[in-house]
Amino acid sequence: MESVAELVAARWGDHRPGLWCQNPGNPEGPGSTGSTGRAEGPGSTVLTHHQVAASAAARAALLADLLPSGGPPHVGVLLDNTPEFPLWLSAAALAGAAVAGINPTRRGPELARDILHTECGLLITEHTHLPLLRGLDLPGVRLLITGTPEYDDLLAPYADARPDASRAGPADRLLLYFTSGSTGAPKAAICTQGRLAAAGRSLAGQFSVRRDDVHYVCMPMFHGNAVIADWAPALAAGAGVALRRRFSASGFLADVRRYRATYFTYVGRAIQYVLATEPGPDDRDHTLRLGFGTEAGAVDAAAFERRFGVRLVEGYGSSEGGAAVQWSPGTPAGAVGRAAPGLVVLDRETRAECPAAVLDPAGRLLNGEEAIGELVNRGPNPFEGYWRNPSAEAERRRTDGEYWTGDLFYRDRDGFLYFAGRTDDRLRVDSENLAAAMIENILARYEGAAGVAVYAVPDPVTGDQVMAALAGSFDPLGFAEFLLAQPDLGTKMAPRFVRILERMPVTATNKIHRALLRREGIRCADPVWWRPPGSATYRRLTTADADSRETGGNAEGPLVSREALHRCAARDSNPGPAD
Repeated sequence: MESVAELVAARWGDHRPGLWCQNPGNPEGPGSTGSTGRAEGPGSTVLTHHQVAASAAARAALLADLLPSGGPPHVGVLLDNTPEFPLWLSAAALAGAAVAGINPTRRGPELARDILHTECGLLITEHTHLPLLRGLDLPGVRLLITGTPEYDDLLAPYADARPDASRAGPADRLLLYFTSGSTGAPKAAICTQGRLAAAGRSLAGQFSVRRDDVHYVCMPMFHGNAVIADWAPALAAGAGVALRRRFSASGFLADVRRYRATYFTYVGRAIQYVLATEPGPDDRDHTLRLGFGTEAGAVDAAAFERRFGVRLVEGYGSSEGGAAVQWSPGTPAGAVGRAAPGLVVLDRETRAECPAAVLDPAGRLLNGEEAIGELVNRGPNPFEGYWRNPSAEAERRRTDGEYWTGDLFYRDRDGFLYFAGRTDDRLRVDSENLAAAMIENILARYEGAAGVAVYAVPDPVTGDQVMAALAGSFDPLGFAEFLLAQPDLGTKMAPRFVRILERMPVTATNKIHRALLRREGIRCADPVWWRPPGSATYRRLTTADADSRETGGNAEGPLVSREALHRCAARDSNPGPAD
């Protein structure tokens, strides 16, 4: 097994362009490198692969002198996607140290907790993020601020360092990357050099990455997606990397053209935001050939390919590395890939294997209640644990030799797996289990929907009720008619409440901020429409409606016939204003 340090050292002497970035002073954000790079068109600078390796070697030598003895060799990196981020990743690999990517959207005690939990003796940051650290108690943490004379002076004595891969091995920790903290404090998953190098080799082979490819890194590098699925395969193949400081939908196509990017990764709503930009006659005039990520959805993936001529591959890999599903030719639309040996879908309560999905000719799931379960890996898996979190590890390894992903899936009769959401996103309506992702896939067909999120709101009678947040246009009668026309939408799946907003709230990694939506519930600042019990259409929710519901006046009523719908529509066509 090879190490990431070996991949970094292999680029020494390679004088091809290797790392593109926005120039310091660029209005869209500075990107100090502490190295000499040449200008490459307006607003960007490029380093060769050799310069990247040399800069990493200098930082590795500095790191060996700065890290305190006695503690774990951990470096916190609180940066946007500047060149310093991949340089410190490479430096840590050469030095046998580990990088903890620090989320800049965390604040106060939560931010301090992440830094101290991962025992970072050194914290690399930039002027942009200094206000986040003001007033925080970070004992034993030394701060380095990139792009300053002091920083350059620290590096200067190590300018002649050469990369030496012998100081690290495949078993050395390289990443401590935080998983979602929506249900508690984020967990720092461990990734060794061997696992990251293997992931890079695997993806480079799967997508035929070439040395002359350019990987566009627009997702935040503190998150595993950008490092594991974008940076690592480029490093393994000797391909170039182009950095976007922070994701920009309006800048996406311009960046792709500027850097002649061929591959990118995405997470969450990023694809929807790109699709929401103004179409142009030259949308297919670019070098991009592939996008790889999660949560785009079949509707948006098809729209992206129609508009830009680029195929999106929806992949799946648990953040912790315990299970992965690979796309292969012949994978049906909407599926992630075929189940590898050992991957099974289990009922969380009985731990029995769920029956195969029954799909109609259009690929719509007809038996979701029994077919959806948690994806479990019963075979060998590379899960390497969480840093200082044994209870979270026990949740993943609930039984000997099994890794429970925390993700819902269903499997068709040919063994292909379909993602159905997180276990945390499951709803229980009147004793029936529902998967939020399944309902979202249906609601995404609604013509007015630019973005959809489904989540549970508590109900005094039925346990949960389905609430949908919808970004885009909304017609209450048209929406009700749309629901009736969906053959795979069960009566308990129809949203009782619909929140209309201009833009979906998202986390720093562009995933929908479901915890915020659930917390705000029906008493939010945006307009909320609801379908009262027994009604066939939606009307604006008032304070009186909300008060009555919370006192138990909201028993479940099924969707009614189309004839009843039109009778009610005549009555409800002019709903009063919201309270």
